[in-house]
Amino acid sequence: MLFFLETVISGLMAGVMYSLVALGFVLIFKASGIFNFAQGVFALFAGLALYDFIAEDGWFYDLFGFALPIWLGIIATMGVMIIVAWLVERLVLRHLVNQEPIILFMSTIGLAYFMEGLGDTLFGSDVKPLDIGLPSGAWDYLLDTHNLYIEKLEIVAAGVAAVLVIVLAIFFQKTRIGRALRAVADDHQAALSVGISLRTIWVIVWSVSGFVALVAGIMWGSKSGIQFSLSLIALKALPVLILGGFTSVPGAIIGGLIIGVGEKVAEVYAGPFVGGAIENWFAYMLALAFLLVRPQGLFGEKIIERV
Repeated sequence: MLFFLETVISGLMAGVMYSLVALGFVLIFKASGIFNFAQGVFALFAGLALYDFIAEDGWFYDLFGFALPIWLGIIATMGVMIIVAWLVERLVLRHLVNQEPIILFMSTIGLAYFMEGLGDTLFGSDVKPLDIGLPSGAWDYLLDTHNLYIEKLEIVAAGVAAVLVIVLAIFFQKTRIGRALRAVADDHQAALSVGISLRTIWVIVWSVSGFVALVAGIMWGSKSGIQFSLSLIALKALPVLILGGFTSVPGAIIGGLIIGVGEKVAEVYAGPFVGGAIENWFAYMLALAFLLVRPQGLFGEKIIERV
């Protein structure tokens, strides 16, 4: 029973990490109707930029002769992500207003490959250990009293994810900008007709998504280092979105927890019977089965269109 509990808790913590990436997808889709395939690369790019600002082997140190303090490096990285958001709106989105969703989706795929190549060119392809002072190792209290191994970093990630969900839910439901974001997602032309600036809204939402990507990059980078395989986490976020719903911020968290627990339990208890490696594909099979029952997800909005 203790081993099962440890497996479930490990799955919950892994699910939280998936959810941090999925939140960025939800933000973009909820506010603009665009499925941003580049969100995983956003997290990678933010992590690479942060490392370069605070490490002594980056081009920033080579250029200025010093590295930034961690807190200032985070602020500088957020500035970089805002610039990226402005460039995305300026160079890509403003030319694709009212285009078909598949065109917008394909543009984010191109953006993902471009940013991955740009990150490789600017920062190099080596794995970069990210240490910003977050706690690491097992939580001694649970290990000593209950013999449960839970990493401190995963607990911090869970707390950060909970705070992000609360803040984003309030932002979308209670603020004027949040309501404008939802209006833009519903109908671009109608939003423009009532005086909502589409360009400003897109810069805001992509900037917020960049902040979420920075948080995800920090957590994943602190756990396993900044490496280009981080961009592939975006693929694991897809079943999370299918389960939780593409327009639900809490759904991103719930979907992540379900995927995290499901794949860990399946790997431990069913893996030996099928040769292992269930963890790599379990999430996609679960999402496929879920699509047959509830295509809009647990918390997604059911869309009915006249044909």
